[in-house]
Amino acid sequence: MKLNPLLCAALCVTLAACSNAGSSGSSASSPSSNKGTKTIGVSIQNREAQFYQGMERGMRAEASKYGYSLVVVDANRDNAKQQSQVEDFISSKVDAIVLTPYDSTAIGSAIAEANRANIPVFTADIASTSKIGTVVAHVASDNVQGGMQAAKLICKAVGSTGAVAILDEPEVTSVQDRVKGFRAGLKADCPGVSIVADVDAGGERTKADSSMSDVLQSNPNVKGVFGINDDSALGAVSAIKAAGQTGKIAVVGYDATPEARAAIKSGAMYGDAIQYPEQIGKLTIDTIHDYFSGKTPPKIVHVPVGAYTR
Repeated sequence: MKLNPLLCAALCVTLAACSNAGSSGSSASSPSSNKGTKTIGVSIQNREAQFYQGMERGMRAEASKYGYSLVVVDANRDNAKQQSQVEDFISSKVDAIVLTPYDSTAIGSAIAEANRANIPVFTADIASTSKIGTVVAHVASDNVQGGMQAAKLICKAVGSTGAVAILDEPEVTSVQDRVKGFRAGLKADCPGVSIVADVDAGGERTKADSSMSDVLQSNPNVKGVFGINDDSALGAVSAIKAAGQTGKIAVVGYDATPEARAAIKSGAMYGDAIQYPEQIGKLTIDTIHDYFSGKTPPKIVHVPVGAYTR
């Protein structure tokens, strides 16, 4: 098994309970941790995303409360890299592992490897869908409910009839739930509104811009679009602006990042389903603490989703 030397160095620092403010990890200490600090390895699928930065802040604050050390690494949306990071955590004998899987199916083999090493695995935001590997608990937004919040916003924006589109990322489990909730919400709140396009925009702004341009060409009468995250929604905003349709097509996103909030304030977006990533991070550490304390945490911990508008 190949050990990443940088990760090894970070773990050595945290296991010694030294303070480290570097980007790859930090140590937390408290009077209650003098009898031995627990170390938690965290692999985030895309640490540059504002959502995951908020989740990491929540984890760090709560870990400090319990005297736990965190080693946080970025998988950079690369499954092979994330698998390697899990192997590094195992080699370094961390006390628990937290994953936001980039590939919900492929991550199963890494989880199974951690299971064999008797290291508990937890997932946050995105679940594992693999048939192999056991996860102690999954902490995430209630994404079905969040999708329904997005549908309510679209219904308010476009009225009782019309055509809307979805900028999707169908391979991601949390997104599958968002779209499921969105479809159910439209059916319940504005059944006269029809979905004329559901396209894979990869959750990325550039691809969403291109995908939305295609949607506008094939469906010139579209009245609204649901972007499954704010990068998708902001990509749609860019395409709509380029088409000279700003203010004519309602855009609803998901996350309510600062940039999306600014777009909502300016009128470029109608609204967002708002997640609470810091709360997800906090509850992830709380769940791990319960496990360390001998309790059996629930398999799924849901965090409610709200709505954000101008």
